[in-house]
Amino acid sequence: MRIRLGGMVIVGIIVCVMLLPSPVPAWQGKVVRVLDGDSILVKRAGRLYEIRLYGIDTPEYKQPFGREAGRVTRKMINKKIVDIRPMDVDRYHRIVALVTYNGRLVNRELVHKGAAWLYPRYCKKQPLCRELRAEEQQARRQRLGLWAGANPLSPSQWKRLNKNSSGRFRHRFRRHRKH
Repeated sequence: MRIRLGGMVIVGIIVCVMLLPSPVPAWQGKVVRVLDGDSILVKRAGRLYEIRLYGIDTPEYKQPFGREAGRVTRKMINKKIVDIRPMDVDRYHRIVALVTYNGRLVNRELVHKGAAWLYPRYCKKQPLCRELRAEEQQARRQRLGLWAGANPLSPSQWKRLNKNSSGRFRHRFRRHRKH
């Protein structure tokens, strides 16, 4: 009886492991356009993918420091070959990913330079989120980037204050040309 029960437990464990979703492998692509501080367009094998950087949020384009955040991202990775590690897909069908260039995590670098906030609502991977929080606190103390201004508003706060007349914030849907 013990042998049968032990065998059933082992079979059960194997079946459970087989049912777990397999992690999406990382891949490489060329950044063909920086859409804003936390969104990029990446080309891989002739296809374009819109990538949203995981765990961070940069100021909106019309928000204070919004254009600068885009410039920081552009300077760092535009026209470069990057590694993409998909984490999720968002409601706009963008791939939410960790992006690495030259061995450095771009998501972390943007927070470190004061170009982005930690996005706690969507940052679920520990200890990465703790690292991003520490980078944000350091950038705040040093008054880097968006932290140079007095009391910067997070993009979600800014959107709430800048809703259109119907009470809804308009998401900019982009059409992507082939590059």
